[in-house]
Amino acid sequence: MPPIVPNRFLVRVSHPCPLVKDAPRDTDDDEHLVELPESARIDNFAALDEKENFADVRLGWNDFGLAVQVEVKGKSQPAVGDSDKPSGSDGLRLWIDTRDARASHRGSRYCHQFSFFPVGGGVDKDEPFITQSKINRALQDAPMASLADVPFRSHRVRGGYRLEAFLPAAALNGFDPQEHPRLGVYYCVRDQEIGDQFLSVGWDFPFGEDPSLWAVLELVK
Repeated sequence: MPPIVPNRFLVRVSHPCPLVKDAPRDTDDDEHLVELPESARIDNFAALDEKENFADVRLGWNDFGLAVQVEVKGKSQPAVGDSDKPSGSDGLRLWIDTRDARASHRGSRYCHQFSFFPVGGGVDKDEPFITQSKINRALQDAPMASLADVPFRSHRVRGGYRLEAFLPAAALNGFDPQEHPRLGVYYCVRDQEIGDQFLSVGWDFPFGEDPSLWAVLELVK
């Protein structure tokens, strides 16, 4: 019988997030928008709860914003997506708190939720798309970003897909790496075929609306 409280919930982790000066890259469509190093991987210590990962999630930063890279492998079926039904689409859900106020159980104007999907957008529902959602029960809502200004790309890889994005500082209310180098962070990678991968706790906990459940993202140079 699994423990009532996941083992990973008992450990409060600070994840180093390396400085990546060349993000986003000025590239052609078939090249990578971001290329993050091994040191940018966000380790979710899945083995502590006898879990296995199918997604490699990496985050980097520079003064202009946050770089996001996710690679999902182990699939035998194409990714599923529909921009009209994003909650049921395969992809990454990412929460960022630019003030790391984990003492509060409710979001603030510095708390953001962005989601990145490999397919489901466009007229034919075959293009990648991004959404931004309000944090449920937040004391104040973060400003809604202009998603057209968020560079985003999806590539097919053997057994899955790769997502690449760059969240500019203008999309992250309160982003100030010099004055506030510690951010709150949480993620969930959803996949209709394989399942869900979490940074720590799963759906039994209200991580989508409670920043106190998020981890620390330490912006390091």
